[in-house]
Amino acid sequence: MDRRENPQEPSRSTLRTDLSTAKARARALFLIAALLSLIASIVLFFSGNENEGIFVGLWVPSILSLGALLAPSWRD
Repeated sequence: MDRRENPQEPSRSTLRTDLSTAKARARALFLIAALLSLIASIVLFFSGNENEGIFVGLWVPSILSLGALLAPSWRD
C-alpha cells in the first residue's frame, strides 16, 4: 500500500492553525461576554435598577471562571 498524504485531507500545520484560531475565538468570546456583562451591570446600576445591576455584575466572575475552567483544554 502506498502511504502518501491524501491531497484532499488538510495538513497537520493547517489543522494546528485552525485549532489555534478556534482557541483565540473562544477566549475572545469569554472576554467579550464578561465585558458586556460588566457594561450592562453599570448601565443598570446607574439607571436606578441597583439590584438588577448587582445581579448582572455577579455574572462577570462567573463567566471568567468558566473560561478559566475550560482553558486547560485550549492549551497545546
